[in-house]
Amino acid sequence: MRKLSLFIAMSLDGYIAQPNDDLSFLKIVEKEGEDYGYADFNAQIDTVIVGRKTYDYVMKEIGPSHYDNGQRDVYVITGTTRPKKGRTTFYTGDITELVNHLKSGEGKNIYCDGGAEVINELLKHDLIDEFIISVIPVLLGGGTKLFKDDRPGQALEYITSKTFETGLVQLHYNRKKE
Repeated sequence: MRKLSLFIAMSLDGYIAQPNDDLSFLKIVEKEGEDYGYADFNAQIDTVIVGRKTYDYVMKEIGPSHYDNGQRDVYVITGTTRPKKGRTTFYTGDITELVNHLKSGEGKNIYCDGGAEVINELLKHDLIDEFIISVIPVLLGGGTKLFKDDRPGQALEYITSKTFETGLVQLHYNRKKE
């Protein structure tokens, strides 16, 4: 069975974006030649689930090849119906049904790239199997929290942690199986 992985960065005080969806704080840890394990992680996935706001931001800032590189399926979780574009599907249905369908299929792992609404919906239904969270050495004081209130608690199993010269600390946990 395929697993669903969260690979995301947050501030030390738990924010994945500043107010107005500003991600500029991520530049604090940019370093030539350092990808914090993203290429290795990316080689293990062939499907991406992403919220529409995150998708739109990435399209504007990085471009379409970041998600739809021709080698993976992309599901943009949205409330607005849009036609499929390449291997990108704009999904308006039940996210639980989508994830259960994807997990039961053939292929590599599934990557959730945010945003917070999608992540917290997945957490409510205990669908995230792996958490790789990079903590950026900054206190933002406000913005979009990674983990919102009003969801069930969840036990995690520690896998590893890594520290980097930039001050970034990467935490790796798996969902603890009951």
